[in-house]
Amino acid sequence: MRINEVEQLVDITKKNIRFYEEQGLLNPARNEVNRYREYTEEDVAALQKIKLFRKLNVPISEIRRMQSEQLPLEDCLKRHIITLEREAKSVAEMKALCNEMIQQGEQFYQMDVNVYLQKMEQMEKGGIVFVDAKRADKKSRKKQAVVAGMIMIILMVIIIGLFAYCTWGLTEDPMPVGLFWGFSLPLIAVVAGVILVMRERMKEIERGEIYEATKY
Repeated sequence: MRINEVEQLVDITKKNIRFYEEQGLLNPARNEVNRYREYTEEDVAALQKIKLFRKLNVPISEIRRMQSEQLPLEDCLKRHIITLEREAKSVAEMKALCNEMIQQGEQFYQMDVNVYLQKMEQMEKGGIVFVDAKRADKKSRKKQAVVAGMIMIILMVIIIGLFAYCTWGLTEDPMPVGLFWGFSLPLIAVVAGVILVMRERMKEIERGEIYEATKY
């Protein structure tokens, strides 16, 4: 079946489905004639399992390990329960801190912030998490996108530089400038394309579209 049918069956968007393929959780066969993806009932069943565990906020890495039979379901769920209990404890402590500020009658411009920052520091030492994990992950994803893009751009620039050196530095009969640029334009187009892709990737990360694809 085609991806549109799978999208309707499982109620997962095409973008989500392709994301799971990129993550190695799904590997549909391709039609030998047109190279379109062809999904089977097994692929649909796999997506339903992925959707279930993503809704439970089980990490993709854990789902991948279960698929490869490196991690039993029971072990995964027991570990995930511990994570959820830790998160619940963090939420409870944050609620308690908020209630304390309310009971103290704190005002935004008059409150002694250092008192609460010190309390938070002590709570963090006890395992309470206040950091916005998504924000930290967003920064990490942006860094990865920039690094990958810069590697490609640098590679293209090096190739153009070597081409120029071989054209004018190693021969007494250099290639005409017009012909050189004719050969170089595809490489320059690749650089421009990488920059455009990087910009779009940054926008997707900033808008949170990556997180939408990882919800379930």
